Amino acid sequence: MLGQPIRTCYLLESGHNTNPSDDLLRAVARLYRLDEHEWVLLYRYAREEEPPRHLYPETGYQVPAAWQAAVDGIQHMAYVGDAAWNVIAYNKHWASMFPSGVCPENTLRWMCLSDEARTVLTDWEREWAPRVLPQLRGALAARRDPTLQQLEADVLADPVAGPLYEAPGVTLHPDGDERPLNHATHGPGWVTMCSAQPESAQGARLMILVFNKEKRLPGPRTPLRSPAHTPPGDDRN
Repeated sequence: MLGQPIRTCYLLESGHNTNPSDDLLRAVARLYRLDEHEWVLLYRYAREEEPPRHLYPETGYQVPAAWQAAVDGIQHMAYVGDAAWNVIAYNKHWASMFPSGVCPENTLRWMCLSDEARTVLTDWEREWAPRVLPQLRGALAARRDPTLQQLEADVLADPVAGPLYEAPGVTLHPDGDERPLNHATHGPGWVTMCSAQPESAQGARLMILVFNKEKRLPGPRTPLRSPAHTPPGDDRN
């Protein structure tokens, strides 16, 4: 059923195959109709690492309905986007950021190409574009999504965004970044971005934007860490 020798299947089932191939594990997962949670666990147990990509193409395009209530309960600007950066849920604080009063359907498209974004995202060409545009490349590397592919074509055709997109730059996520923002209601200030992933939707993202009227604090900030945590390999005894 797997198209593999019986011995290969036996070694995997008995735990004696310590380095099964990605293709073999995917075949097993699809044969037994594993969900994404089970797929991740299978990969961890079999290879002691995270799977490089999701199991099913539709993963990352929907989240549990409770996320709307969760986002509504956040006092800062917040929204949830799917794997193609389409907006799934958002709160009133995020909606108040836009001068037009209209929330974008796709946040990445808005940030890359919207004229409105180039006024809201202060110093767009230097502070935002070099960090936003590489995320489009990273998203396309993770999955060849038609929405993202069309966005890339439109970015390349844009006389301003196109050259910036082709310039060197690496940004995988915005978590912890501070950038200037001209808020439609509160005026100019700084926004600190916190990002997280709903565990049931690999590729989807929760974004929380903490706005501050004051200038950002200088120098590095100490990351939060539990005092009870000792990193692996850190023997202090």
